[in-house]
Amino acid sequence: MSATSLPAASEVTAAEVAQEAGRGPWATALRKLIHDRAAMIALAALLLILAASLAAPLYARFVSGTDPFASNVDGTITLGGQAVEVMQPDQGGLGLGVTPIGPTWRGPYFIGADSQGRDVMARLLYGGQASLLIAAASTAICLVLAAAVGIAAGFFGGVADTLLSRLLDILWAFPIYLLAISLSIVLISSGLKLGPVTIRSDSLLLPTLIIGIVYVPYVARPVRGLVLSLARSEFVLAAVGLGVPNGRILVRDILPNVATTLIVFAPLMMALNMLTESALSFLSIGVQPPAASWGTIIQDGQGLIYTRPWVAIAPGLAIVATVLALNVLGDGVRDAVDPRAKLRERG
Repeated sequence: MSATSLPAASEVTAAEVAQEAGRGPWATALRKLIHDRAAMIALAALLLILAASLAAPLYARFVSGTDPFASNVDGTITLGGQAVEVMQPDQGGLGLGVTPIGPTWRGPYFIGADSQGRDVMARLLYGGQASLLIAAASTAICLVLAAAVGIAAGFFGGVADTLLSRLLDILWAFPIYLLAISLSIVLISSGLKLGPVTIRSDSLLLPTLIIGIVYVPYVARPVRGLVLSLARSEFVLAAVGLGVPNGRILVRDILPNVATTLIVFAPLMMALNMLTESALSFLSIGVQPPAASWGTIIQDGQGLIYTRPWVAIAPGLAIVATVLALNVLGDGVRDAVDPRAKLRERG
Protein backbone atom coordinates (compact mmCIF):
# COMPACT_ATOMS: atom_id res chain seq x y z
CA MET A 1 0.00 0.00 0.00
CA SER A 2 1.41 3.40 -0.96
CA ALA A 3 1.97 6.12 1.57
CA THR A 4 -0.37 8.42 -0.34
CA SER A 5 -3.33 6.08 0.31
CA LEU A 6 -3.04 6.49 4.08
CA PRO A 7 -5.10 9.39 5.47
CA ALA A 8 -3.10 12.08 7.16
CA ALA A 9 -3.41 12.50 10.92
CA SER A 10 -4.76 16.02 10.48
CA GLU A 11 -7.44 14.75 8.11
CA VAL A 12 -8.53 12.03 10.55
CA THR A 13 -8.67 14.52 13.38
CA ALA A 14 -10.67 16.96 11.31
CA ALA A 15 -13.09 14.22 10.28
CA GLU A 16 -13.55 13.10 13.86
CA VAL A 17 -14.14 16.66 15.02
CA ALA A 18 -16.68 17.23 12.27
CA GLN A 19 -18.46 13.99 13.12
CA GLU A 20 -18.50 14.89 16.81
CA ALA A 21 -19.84 18.35 16.04
CA GLY A 22 -22.61 16.85 13.94
CA ARG A 23 -23.99 14.98 16.94
CA GLY A 24 -26.37 16.63 19.36
CA PRO A 25 -25.22 17.27 22.94
CA TRP A 26 -27.32 14.44 24.35
CA ALA A 27 -26.05 11.95 21.77
CA THR A 28 -22.48 13.01 22.51
CA ALA A 29 -23.02 12.62 26.26
CA LEU A 30 -24.61 9.18 25.79
CA ARG A 31 -21.70 8.07 23.60
CA LYS A 32 -19.20 9.17 26.25
CA LEU A 33 -21.16 7.42 28.96
CA ILE A 34 -21.33 4.17 26.97
CA HIS A 35 -17.55 4.24 26.52
CA ASP A 36 -17.02 4.75 30.27
CA ARG A 37 -16.27 1.18 31.40
CA ALA A 38 -16.63 1.88 35.12
CA ALA A 39 -20.01 3.56 34.63
CA MET A 40 -21.27 0.68 32.49
CA ILE A 41 -20.18 -1.87 35.10
CA ALA A 42 -21.97 0.17 37.77
CA LEU A 43 -25.10 0.36 35.61
CA ALA A 44 -25.01 -3.40 35.03
CA ALA A 45 -24.69 -3.97 38.79
CA LEU A 46 -27.70 -1.71 39.43
CA LEU A 47 -29.77 -3.50 36.81
CA LEU A 48 -28.82 -6.84 38.36
CA ILE A 49 -29.86 -5.64 41.83
CA LEU A 50 -33.12 -4.28 40.40
CA ALA A 51 -33.88 -7.52 38.55
CA ALA A 52 -33.18 -9.60 41.67
CA SER A 53 -35.48 -7.39 43.74
CA LEU A 54 -38.27 -7.61 41.18
CA ALA A 55 -37.92 -11.41 41.27
CA ALA A 56 -38.76 -11.46 45.00
CA PRO A 57 -42.28 -12.95 44.51
CA LEU A 58 -40.84 -15.73 42.36
CA TYR A 59 -38.19 -16.55 44.96
CA ALA A 60 -40.73 -16.53 47.81
CA ARG A 61 -43.12 -18.81 45.92
CA PHE A 62 -40.89 -21.29 44.14
CA VAL A 63 -37.71 -21.36 46.25
CA SER A 64 -38.49 -20.27 49.78
CA GLY A 65 -42.05 -21.60 49.88
CA THR A 66 -42.86 -19.34 52.85
CA ASP A 67 -44.46 -15.98 53.46
CA PRO A 68 -41.58 -13.58 54.20
CA PHE A 69 -43.91 -11.25 56.10
CA ALA A 70 -45.51 -13.82 58.44
CA SER A 71 -43.98 -15.38 61.56
CA ASN A 72 -42.77 -18.95 61.05
CA VAL A 73 -41.35 -19.89 64.44
CA ASP A 74 -42.98 -23.34 64.29
CA GLY A 75 -41.97 -24.08 60.70
CA THR A 76 -39.67 -26.80 59.40
CA ILE A 77 -37.67 -27.28 56.21
CA THR A 78 -36.14 -30.32 54.56
CA LEU A 79 -32.35 -30.48 54.46
CA GLY A 80 -30.56 -33.58 53.26
CA GLY A 81 -33.80 -35.54 53.31
CA GLN A 82 -34.48 -34.69 56.96
CA ALA A 83 -36.97 -32.27 58.49
CA VAL A 84 -35.18 -29.48 60.35
CA GLU A 85 -36.86 -26.92 62.59
CA VAL A 86 -36.47 -23.30 61.56
CA MET A 87 -36.04 -22.24 65.19
CA GLN A 88 -33.51 -24.59 66.74
CA PRO A 89 -32.83 -25.11 70.47
CA ASP A 90 -30.09 -22.86 71.81
CA GLN A 91 -26.90 -24.82 72.35
CA GLY A 92 -25.25 -22.23 74.60
CA GLY A 93 -25.79 -21.30 78.23
CA LEU A 94 -28.71 -23.10 79.85
CA GLY A 95 -30.17 -24.12 76.51
CA LEU A 96 -33.51 -22.51 77.29
CA GLY A 97 -33.87 -20.32 74.20
CA VAL A 98 -34.02 -20.88 70.47
CA THR A 99 -31.77 -19.73 67.63
CA PRO A 100 -32.89 -19.21 64.02
CA ILE A 101 -31.49 -21.62 61.48
CA GLY A 102 -28.28 -20.44 59.85
CA PRO A 103 -27.50 -20.12 56.15
CA THR A 104 -28.19 -23.24 54.11
CA TRP A 105 -26.44 -21.72 51.04
CA ARG A 106 -28.96 -23.48 48.83
CA GLY A 107 -32.69 -23.31 48.26
CA PRO A 108 -34.88 -22.03 51.09
CA TYR A 109 -33.31 -20.01 53.90
CA PHE A 110 -30.28 -19.35 51.72
CA ILE A 111 -28.82 -16.93 54.28
CA GLY A 112 -30.79 -18.19 57.25
CA ALA A 113 -33.81 -17.03 59.23
CA ASP A 114 -34.47 -14.05 61.48
CA SER A 115 -35.85 -14.10 65.01
CA GLN A 116 -39.38 -14.62 63.64
CA GLY A 117 -38.40 -17.62 61.54
CA ARG A 118 -38.76 -15.71 58.27
CA ASP A 119 -36.56 -16.38 55.25
CA VAL A 120 -34.00 -13.56 55.26
CA MET A 121 -33.18 -13.96 51.57
CA ALA A 122 -36.83 -13.50 50.60
CA ARG A 123 -37.10 -10.47 52.86
CA LEU A 124 -33.86 -9.10 51.43
CA LEU A 125 -35.28 -9.20 47.90
CA TYR A 126 -38.58 -7.64 48.97
CA GLY A 127 -36.64 -5.08 51.00
CA GLY A 128 -34.73 -4.16 47.87
CA GLN A 129 -38.00 -3.30 46.17
CA ALA A 130 -38.98 -0.89 48.97
CA SER A 131 -35.53 0.67 49.32
CA LEU A 132 -35.05 1.22 45.58
CA LEU A 133 -38.60 2.51 45.14
CA ILE A 134 -38.31 5.01 47.99
CA ALA A 135 -34.86 6.15 46.88
CA ALA A 136 -35.96 6.66 43.26
CA ALA A 137 -39.30 8.31 44.06
CA SER A 138 -37.85 10.63 46.70
CA THR A 139 -35.11 11.62 44.25
CA ALA A 140 -37.72 12.50 41.63
CA ILE A 141 -39.69 14.56 44.16
CA CYS A 142 -36.54 16.31 45.36
CA LEU A 143 -35.35 17.19 41.85
CA VAL A 144 -38.76 18.47 40.72
CA LEU A 145 -39.24 20.67 43.80
CA ALA A 146 -35.64 21.88 43.73
CA ALA A 147 -35.88 22.73 40.03
CA ALA A 148 -39.12 24.67 40.55
CA VAL A 149 -37.78 26.61 43.54
CA GLY A 150 -34.32 27.24 42.06
CA ILE A 151 -35.63 28.38 38.67
CA ALA A 152 -38.27 30.65 40.20
CA ALA A 153 -35.80 32.23 42.62
CA GLY A 154 -33.01 32.68 40.08
CA PHE A 155 -35.05 33.84 37.11
CA PHE A 156 -37.66 36.15 38.65
CA GLY A 157 -35.48 37.49 41.47
CA GLY A 158 -36.78 40.27 43.70
CA VAL A 159 -39.36 39.29 46.30
CA ALA A 160 -39.67 35.74 44.94
CA ASP A 161 -35.93 35.18 45.28
CA THR A 162 -35.88 36.65 48.80
CA LEU A 163 -38.78 34.56 50.08
CA LEU A 164 -37.65 31.30 48.49
CA SER A 165 -34.03 31.79 49.54
CA ARG A 166 -35.04 32.44 53.15
CA LEU A 167 -37.21 29.30 53.08
CA LEU A 168 -34.24 27.30 51.83
CA ASP A 169 -32.07 28.85 54.56
CA ILE A 170 -34.53 27.69 57.23
CA LEU A 171 -34.44 24.11 55.91
CA TRP A 172 -30.67 24.33 55.48
CA ALA A 173 -30.25 25.34 59.14
CA PHE A 174 -31.47 21.95 60.37
CA PRO A 175 -29.07 18.97 60.33
CA ILE A 176 -30.42 16.71 57.63
CA TYR A 177 -30.95 13.61 59.75
CA LEU A 178 -32.37 15.57 62.67
CA LEU A 179 -34.96 17.15 60.39
CA ALA A 180 -35.83 13.82 58.77
CA ILE A 181 -36.12 12.08 62.14
CA SER A 182 -38.28 14.87 63.58
CA LEU A 183 -40.67 14.82 60.64
CA SER A 184 -40.82 11.03 60.67
CA ILE A 185 -41.62 10.84 64.40
CA VAL A 186 -44.44 13.36 64.03
CA LEU A 187 -45.97 11.90 60.87
CA ILE A 188 -45.46 8.19 61.55
CA SER A 189 -47.56 8.42 64.71
CA SER A 190 -50.57 10.08 63.06
CA GLY A 191 -50.13 9.86 59.31
CA LEU A 192 -50.55 12.81 56.96
CA LYS A 193 -53.78 14.36 55.73
CA LEU A 194 -53.67 16.67 52.71
CA GLY A 195 -57.24 17.77 52.10
CA PRO A 196 -59.20 14.77 50.84
CA VAL A 197 -56.04 12.67 50.59
CA THR A 198 -54.91 10.75 53.68
CA ILE A 199 -51.51 9.04 53.81
CA ARG A 200 -51.42 6.30 56.41
CA SER A 201 -48.47 5.92 58.76
CA ASP A 202 -47.50 2.55 57.23
CA SER A 203 -47.52 3.86 53.65
CA LEU A 204 -44.25 3.95 51.73
CA LEU A 205 -45.30 7.35 50.43
CA LEU A 206 -44.70 8.93 53.83
CA PRO A 207 -40.94 8.29 54.09
CA THR A 208 -40.68 9.05 50.38
CA LEU A 209 -42.13 12.54 50.86
CA ILE A 210 -40.04 13.22 53.97
CA ILE A 211 -36.76 12.23 52.33
CA GLY A 212 -37.63 14.05 49.12
CA ILE A 213 -38.36 17.31 50.94
CA VAL A 214 -35.41 17.46 53.34
CA TYR A 215 -32.85 17.35 50.51
CA VAL A 216 -34.47 20.10 48.40
CA PRO A 217 -32.12 22.90 49.60
CA TYR A 218 -29.05 20.87 48.63
CA VAL A 219 -30.19 20.81 44.98
CA ALA A 220 -32.15 24.06 44.78
CA ARG A 221 -29.18 26.25 45.72
CA PRO A 222 -26.92 25.07 42.85
CA VAL A 223 -29.89 25.33 40.46
CA ARG A 224 -30.59 28.89 41.62
CA GLY A 225 -26.95 29.87 41.09
CA LEU A 226 -26.97 28.37 37.60
CA VAL A 227 -30.20 30.16 36.67
CA LEU A 228 -28.82 33.47 37.96
CA SER A 229 -25.89 33.15 35.56
CA LEU A 230 -28.15 32.05 32.70
CA ALA A 231 -30.51 34.99 33.28
CA ARG A 232 -27.58 37.35 32.62
CA SER A 233 -26.35 35.50 29.53
CA GLU A 234 -26.54 37.10 26.11
CA PHE A 235 -29.06 34.71 24.57
CA VAL A 236 -31.54 35.18 27.43
CA LEU A 237 -31.10 38.97 27.46
CA ALA A 238 -31.64 38.97 23.69
CA ALA A 239 -34.85 36.97 24.10
CA VAL A 240 -36.07 39.36 26.78
CA GLY A 241 -35.23 42.34 24.57
CA LEU A 242 -37.23 40.83 21.71
CA GLY A 243 -40.25 40.51 24.00
CA VAL A 244 -40.30 36.73 24.19
CA PRO A 245 -42.69 35.62 26.98
CA ASN A 246 -41.10 34.44 30.22
CA GLY A 247 -42.74 31.04 29.93
CA ARG A 248 -41.16 30.41 26.57
CA ILE A 249 -37.74 31.56 27.81
CA LEU A 250 -38.00 29.20 30.77
CA VAL A 251 -38.99 26.23 28.62
CA ARG A 252 -36.64 26.76 25.67
CA ASP A 253 -33.59 28.46 27.20
CA ILE A 254 -33.44 27.93 30.97
CA LEU A 255 -34.84 24.43 31.52
CA PRO A 256 -32.64 22.61 28.94
CA ASN A 257 -29.52 24.06 30.58
CA VAL A 258 -30.76 23.17 34.07
CA ALA A 259 -31.68 19.63 32.96
CA THR A 260 -28.03 18.61 32.67
CA THR A 261 -27.39 19.63 36.28
CA LEU A 262 -30.45 17.69 37.46
CA ILE A 263 -29.35 14.60 35.53
CA VAL A 264 -25.93 14.75 37.19
CA PHE A 265 -27.59 15.09 40.60
CA ALA A 266 -30.01 12.17 40.06
CA PRO A 267 -27.79 9.11 40.83
CA LEU A 268 -25.92 10.92 43.61
CA MET A 269 -29.14 12.01 45.31
CA MET A 270 -30.56 8.51 44.94
CA ALA A 271 -27.56 7.14 46.83
CA LEU A 272 -28.02 9.71 49.61
CA ASN A 273 -31.74 9.03 49.79
CA MET A 274 -31.16 5.29 50.07
CA LEU A 275 -28.80 5.82 53.01
CA THR A 276 -31.33 8.13 54.67
CA GLU A 277 -34.17 5.67 54.19
CA SER A 278 -32.08 2.85 55.63
CA ALA A 279 -31.21 4.97 58.66
CA LEU A 280 -34.84 5.94 59.29
CA SER A 281 -36.04 2.35 58.85
CA PHE A 282 -33.32 1.10 61.20
CA LEU A 283 -34.69 3.52 63.80
CA SER A 284 -38.26 2.22 63.20
CA ILE A 285 -39.45 5.57 61.81
CA GLY A 286 -39.14 4.74 58.12
CA VAL A 287 -40.70 1.70 56.47
CA GLN A 288 -43.23 0.20 58.86
CA PRO A 289 -44.11 -3.50 59.40
CA PRO A 290 -45.20 -5.70 57.75
CA ALA A 291 -43.29 -4.10 54.87
CA ALA A 292 -39.54 -4.63 54.76
CA SER A 293 -36.57 -2.59 53.61
CA TRP A 294 -32.85 -3.12 53.94
CA GLY A 295 -32.84 -0.84 56.98
CA THR A 296 -35.55 -2.82 58.80
CA ILE A 297 -33.75 -6.10 58.07
CA ILE A 298 -30.55 -4.72 59.63
CA GLN A 299 -32.61 -3.83 62.67
CA ASP A 300 -34.02 -7.39 62.75
CA GLY A 301 -30.48 -8.76 62.74
CA GLN A 302 -29.18 -6.46 65.46
CA GLY A 303 -30.03 -8.92 68.21
CA LEU A 304 -28.59 -11.84 66.22
CA ILE A 305 -25.27 -10.24 65.33
CA TYR A 306 -23.25 -12.75 67.37
CA THR A 307 -25.19 -15.91 66.48
CA ARG A 308 -26.58 -15.26 62.98
CA PRO A 309 -24.57 -12.29 61.64
CA TRP A 310 -25.70 -12.77 58.04
CA VAL A 311 -29.14 -11.41 58.94
CA ALA A 312 -27.55 -7.97 59.33
CA ILE A 313 -24.55 -8.38 57.03
CA ALA A 314 -26.54 -9.27 53.88
CA PRO A 315 -28.67 -6.08 53.75
CA GLY A 316 -25.62 -4.04 54.73
CA LEU A 317 -23.70 -5.45 51.76
CA ALA A 318 -26.70 -4.75 49.51
CA ILE A 319 -26.75 -1.11 50.61
CA VAL A 320 -22.98 -0.76 50.13
CA ALA A 321 -23.10 -2.31 46.65
CA THR A 322 -26.04 -0.19 45.52
CA VAL A 323 -24.70 3.09 46.88
CA LEU A 324 -21.23 2.41 45.45
CA ALA A 325 -22.71 1.62 42.03
CA LEU A 326 -24.84 4.77 42.12
CA ASN A 327 -21.84 6.94 43.00
CA VAL A 328 -19.68 5.44 40.23
CA LEU A 329 -22.54 5.87 37.76
CA GLY A 330 -23.03 9.43 38.98
CA ASP A 331 -19.37 10.23 38.33
CA GLY A 332 -19.69 8.79 34.85
CA VAL A 333 -22.83 10.79 34.12
CA ARG A 334 -21.15 13.98 35.37
CA ASP A 335 -18.10 13.43 33.16
CA ALA A 336 -20.30 12.71 30.15
CA VAL A 337 -22.81 15.53 30.58
CA ASP A 338 -20.49 18.18 32.02
CA PRO A 339 -16.85 17.51 31.00
CA ARG A 340 -15.81 20.87 32.44
CA ALA A 341 -16.54 19.55 35.95
CA LYS A 342 -13.45 17.29 35.82
CA LEU A 343 -11.33 20.19 34.52
CA ARG A 344 -12.54 22.40 37.37
CA GLU A 345 -11.64 19.71 39.91
CA ARG A 346 -8.14 19.32 38.44
CA GLY A 347 -7.68 23.06 38.33
